[in-house]
Amino acid sequence: MQGAVSAVSLLVLGSAWLVHTVPVLIEPFILTQENFDLAQFMGKWYEVAVVSTCPHYMQRKRGTPVIVALELQHVASDGNFTMTATSFRNGSCKLTSTDYGLTNTPGRFFHHIARFGADVDSFVVHCNYDEYVMILLLSTEKPSGNKTTAFKLYSRTMSVRATVLDDFKMLVRQHGVSDEAIIMNQNKGDALLMVPGPTKTLPKV
Repeated sequence: MQGAVSAVSLLVLGSAWLVHTVPVLIEPFILTQENFDLAQFMGKWYEVAVVSTCPHYMQRKRGTPVIVALELQHVASDGNFTMTATSFRNGSCKLTSTDYGLTNTPGRFFHHIARFGADVDSFVVHCNYDEYVMILLLSTEKPSGNKTTAFKLYSRTMSVRATVLDDFKMLVRQHGVSDEAIIMNQNKGDALLMVPGPTKTLPKV
């Protein structure tokens, strides 16, 4: 009887040891661009294609599928960078500015969207600094805990090669999102250069 008790005790202790030593993955493991270079990532981009699992976001984007001009700026001494997004809509140029916090993982950033109470992790998964970048975004709304996955394709110009778009579709499919839902933004003019109407500047998000 004593031997049986000892065996049970060893089994319990062994199980407890496994519980404490086996790592628990509390977030998905996503590979970012190898040897990511923040300095080369900075500068001007255009958001040319997007897709998201959030129906409200997709409905809003389908209503105004315009190319968004992006300006990324980073000060070497700061732990973040700023993205200024400019779009030309309804005869006016609209700007938004967002601060992205750097993380310990190169190519991974964080920002918070106050109006939705959402924390967003951005991952640069593929990047050709002179041509395009593909970004995966994972957001969690609080306190509901609703999670959303989104993908964005940026380009240094207002168009991308067909092969780049094919790679973007493959990336989307690999993460369980339908590539048929991808929204291709339309060229309505470079809002950073063409401002025929009043400019509306929105607060940081």
